[in-house]
Amino acid sequence: MFASRIAPLAFAAFLLFADNAFAQYNILSPVGVAKIDITPTEPIRLSGYGFRREPHEGVIHPIWAKALAIDSDEVGPAVLLMVDGTCIPESVTNEVARRLAERTKVVPDKFALSYTHTHTAPMVRGGLDTLFGEAVPADHQAAIDRYTATLIDKLEQVSLAALADRQPCHLSWAVGNVDFAANRRTPGGPVDHSLPVMFVHNFKGELRAIVANYACHCTTLDNNLISGDWAGYAQIHIERAHPEAIALITIGCGADSNPDPRRTLELAEQHGRSLAAEVERLLKADHQPILGVVSAKRERIQLAFDTLPTREEWKSRAKQQDAVGYHARVQLSRLDAGQSLPTELGYTIQTWTFGDNLAMVFLPGEVVVDYEIRLKREFDAQRIWVNAYSNDAPCYIPSRRIWEEGGYEGASAMTYYDRPTRLTADTEERIFAAIHRLLPESFRVQSSSK
Repeated sequence: MFASRIAPLAFAAFLLFADNAFAQYNILSPVGVAKIDITPTEPIRLSGYGFRREPHEGVIHPIWAKALAIDSDEVGPAVLLMVDGTCIPESVTNEVARRLAERTKVVPDKFALSYTHTHTAPMVRGGLDTLFGEAVPADHQAAIDRYTATLIDKLEQVSLAALADRQPCHLSWAVGNVDFAANRRTPGGPVDHSLPVMFVHNFKGELRAIVANYACHCTTLDNNLISGDWAGYAQIHIERAHPEAIALITIGCGADSNPDPRRTLELAEQHGRSLAAEVERLLKADHQPILGVVSAKRERIQLAFDTLPTREEWKSRAKQQDAVGYHARVQLSRLDAGQSLPTELGYTIQTWTFGDNLAMVFLPGEVVVDYEIRLKREFDAQRIWVNAYSNDAPCYIPSRRIWEEGGYEGASAMTYYDRPTRLTADTEERIFAAIHRLLPESFRVQSSSK
């Protein structure tokens, strides 16, 4: 295992052998990378769309979990997990983090899990529990439970493999642009087309890993076949071009952005290929060198639910023979059992800073693009990276604008996430207050000298 500072002899070897493009960096960090196939081995329901209620019918291409382990100047490495999954609940993240804490020096602050939210991946226990508008049959639930248990085991395994793989590497990053995301609420509405990409090269200048982030739903496809959608195809094309490297895709605040156009396999591959092409362009361009994860923090806040429906309102809704009616019947069954419906939602925000060069923010759930735009307004847009769909799958996270507009992302999607009602109007302000507490002052626009 490598310490966070390498020996002078190793650094001298780097100067002797490294490509000239990397000799200027003068920074090495121990980094490891690994991947594991998480394609189900038995028929299982897919998540993301409530109308698909039968087990999947085949596999277009395998889906993966991939891990990047990075040492830091503090005690203990950081691990970033990427999962080709629709919704990975906090229960899964916490269990993997617990196991790693028992076996390694990885502490919870330095463990982050981001999922691609592909809508052609298996259902996982605890995610989108009322998605189908009806109870899941016992045999289907048993398959979901088995897959969830296997997935947790594999996430632990791939994390340990990445930790064991660590070797001196350069970390660098650059920002490009791809344009297939479109606002799905309003034609011509806000989107973020930026594509931050992190590159990992070993001390010889050989590419070992690529992490790319784009703010767009993985909803090109709605068939009943396993795949990673456009994010899966992006990984495939990057790794075909660089078979020695592993590609990881994370998703930004794209909850109200869809691929455009969509609905065919050819389009999913087209979008993935366009992202891979931009990665290739950035690979040949100038990069900004970065340190390992110097600081990692997280804070759990409470997001309040709006006024809960009364029992009479639940009874009225329960008469409907649709997803709304089923959701209401689930809530009534809890009330009848003497349970109280929640009035708050626990929400854990996490930040990693890579020296003073890059700040990475992890936000749980389906976060709308307004958050990414505001983050890049209040913090230095040239040094900020936003991962939504991280560490938990609580629900949609609307901005104040979308909360006021209402609609699916602002309110009605809560039916499928088994939440009692929408969040309150101050959700955005609560989240941003926490982000400001977590990120160093130097990254704020008003104090940044860059």
